[in-house]
Amino acid sequence: MARRGSYAKGVARREEILESALDVIGRKGYQNASLKEIAEVVGVTPAALLHYFGSKEELFTEVLRKRDEQDGLDPAGLNDDQARTAFIDVIRHNTEVPGLVALFSRLSVDAADPEHPAHRYFLDRSERLRESIADNFGADGGRSSLDPDTLARVIQAASDGLQLQWMIDPTVDMPGIMAALIDALHPAESSAAD
Repeated sequence: MARRGSYAKGVARREEILESALDVIGRKGYQNASLKEIAEVVGVTPAALLHYFGSKEELFTEVLRKRDEQDGLDPAGLNDDQARTAFIDVIRHNTEVPGLVALFSRLSVDAADPEHPAHRYFLDRSERLRESIADNFGADGGRSSLDPDTLARVIQAASDGLQLQWMIDPTVDMPGIMAALIDALHPAESSAAD
């Protein structure tokens, strides 16, 4: 029975570390979030962080998973307009957490290496995102001139590229540009019928 209790405590501590890391990175930025600072916020040593996650890269990968979980972008059961709104809302929220956007962008480049701890995360996340976009914006009865997979890849590429532009120039209106692009690529039903 003690084993089960210690396991639950370990899971709770891991979640506490992830929440703290999300907060620190969101506030201070990826480059300014050291393992030492994250550990101090949680009240553990940097070595204890590595006990739970193995490496800084694994910790940061799990931070991104936690962010995805908190964003709650699960468009299952949403109509086109609701899915579009949910997608744009996540992009709008990203403008409030520049440190997490920087972490995502930097880790995605590093994860191009198949040996990187975040490689599988980015493959799986990209596939889920494209499936979601294709399901919500691609099955439109011909409203878009692009096939669903191509439409999903274009939207994903534009979203990722806008994040980079926004990190360099925070005046870039990521949500506004993405909304306009989705409207252009996937016209509303009433426009398509005209």
